[in-house]
Order: sequence, then structure tokens, then C-alpha cells
Amino acid sequence: MGLLRVMMPPKLQLLALLAFAVAMFFLENQIQKLEESRGKLERAIARHEVREIEQRHTQDGLRERDSTAAASDGEDDVVIIYNRVPKTASTSFTNIAYDLCGKNHYHVLHINTTKNNPVMSIQDQVRFVKNVTEWREMKPAFYHGHVSFLDFTKFGVKRKPIYINVIRDPIERLVSYYYFLRFGDDYRPGLRRRKQGDKKTFDECVSAGGSDCAPEKLWLQIPFFCGHYSECWNVGSQWALEQAKYNLVNEYMLVGVTEELEDFVMMLEAALPRFFRGATELYKTGKKSHLRKTSEKKPPTKESIAKLQQSAIWKMENEFYEFALEQFQFVRAHAVREKDGELYLLAQNFFYEKIYPKN
Repeated sequence: MGLLRVMMPPKLQLLALLAFAVAMFFLENQIQKLEESRGKLERAIARHEVREIEQRHTQDGLRERDSTAAASDGEDDVVIIYNRVPKTASTSFTNIAYDLCGKNHYHVLHINTTKNNPVMSIQDQVRFVKNVTEWREMKPAFYHGHVSFLDFTKFGVKRKPIYINVIRDPIERLVSYYYFLRFGDDYRPGLRRRKQGDKKTFDECVSAGGSDCAPEKLWLQIPFFCGHYSECWNVGSQWALEQAKYNLVNEYMLVGVTEELEDFVMMLEAALPRFFRGATELYKTGKKSHLRKTSEKKPPTKESIAKLQQSAIWKMENEFYEFALEQFQFVRAHAVREKDGELYLLAQNFFYEKIYPKN
């Protein structure tokens, strides 16, 4: 700058200083504007981040609310189907559901098929599936009826119903049904039954080779679990037996046995309290309005039992019964403990840990 002062005239030196001052002012002004712009940008970024956080919190809140509502809706969207096998204490158990439906706020619907036909037509299958899945006014619902198993996945539904059932020793079931057709029960004693007036005992029927006590009449529990396939109803079909076993373990939440009905009720109350809260106490101490007994039933002799047990049909039905009994006892062993002759449900036996990521 000193050299410029020597070489430049005073006027030029003044102009140079003014130009330098203007340039510095301009630069400072630009720097200030940049600083202001940077401040605005930082504030905009901060506001954006705040909005993102707020949106996340809002979305989390909505998701939490939706999940809570979904959980509530999920409970109210449950449908149970009890495709009851005749003479397995099915009316006794169903009456428990009727006794509890008002208090536990669900609907009970009886599936009344023409002539108690357990096989539905294809059009009725479609109607039934549609009713069960879309009839929201009736949910939560407990459907029951003498209908064989129906696979809902064949009809493209997203949520299948919960299947439950009860089975019985096959000969005891047949004997009960034989006398029921002749003498009825204490549930509706005045109702005239199809075989009323026939005084022949079960033993006399077996001895005479009668059709109502023939081994073919044992073939019922297997096809009820096998379902709506033609082979299920071919008496003595090995395929039907295997399909019934498959459905029992894969499609049914719980299958009890008549001989241990109280344990079945207890486990249902533990697993599905939305429906069965209070069922065990009702079964034990209620007015027994749910219990039903066949009239005039006489136990068969050892000879009659031995004759039926010689048939291949009894062996298959008994194999299925034993399979179901073993599965039920396995489930029970992992659900209850016995103390002083009483059964007690086990408390929750799992918990969660090592949950990541940490918040």
C-alpha cells in the first residue's frame, strides 16, 4: 500500500480506498446475509426435525391405539365351532355355553341341518362360511351342531374359526345312542323318539345281529373329524382314519373326552376366558341344568362288548378314540397339576428378556 501511495496520485489513492471500503462493506454484507441464511436454514432443519419427531409420536400413538383397538376387536371377532358328535355329552356341554353367553357377552347359535345330516351341500358350505366370517352382529359367536368338520381355508378366508370337540368311547357312545332312540333322556322326557316302543335291549340286539347295534353304526366319530370328503364316509376307510387324526391335531384347538368332561371345561376356561369364564364353577356347583342322561340305559354284557370288538370298524374307531385321549391327556399334563384330589391350572410359565434395540 505504501508503494501505491508513492506511485499513485492522491485522487487515485482516494478512489482506491473508497473502492476497497465498498468491497469490504459488500463482503461483510454478503457474509451477514449468508449468516442469516444459515440461521434460517438451521431453524428450518430444527423445525423439520421437531415435526418428524411429533409425527413419529403421533404415528406411534395411532399404532398403539390401533393395536389396542385391534386387540379388543380381535377378542370380539372370535368364532368357535363345536361340531358336536351325537351322544358324547354334547348337549350337557352346550348348555354350559348357553348359561354363560349372557354374562360373558357372546352369541350361541345352533346349526340345525335337515334330518341332522352332517354333510352340507357345496352351496350350503359357501353360505355357512360366509355367515360365520361376515356376520359381525353375531360376533363373538359359539356355533354348535351335528356337522362334520369343514375346512374354511378352501374358501379363501383369512381368519379361520376355532374348532373344539368332545369324543367318547365308541361302544359306550353307541349304547347311549341305542337307548336314546328308544327312551329319550331327562332333558326332554315328553318328546317321542324314533324307536319309541321298541323294548329290545342292546344285548338282545347284538345277539340277534340287529342293524341298530351293528359294527357299522360305530363309524361316526372318524367321519365327523375327517370332514366333507366322500372317502370320510366310506365305512372302514384307512384314509379317513388318518385324515381324522390329522385334523384333530392340526385344526382343533382342543378335543376333550366325555369321561373327563370337567377337565375339558377347566382347560377351555383357562384358554378362552372370553367365552368360558365361570364354566368350571358352573359345572361343579351349578344347578346341573346342563347335565343330561339317557333314560333306561343298561350297560352291555362282556359278551356283547367282545363281539363288537372283533370288528375291524371298532378297532379303527377305538384307535381314533385312544389317539384323541392320549392327545388330550398330553395337553392336560402341561396345563394342570393335581393336589389333594383337585386339579389346579398352572400359572404362566414363560417371560420375555434380552429385548433389543434398547430405547
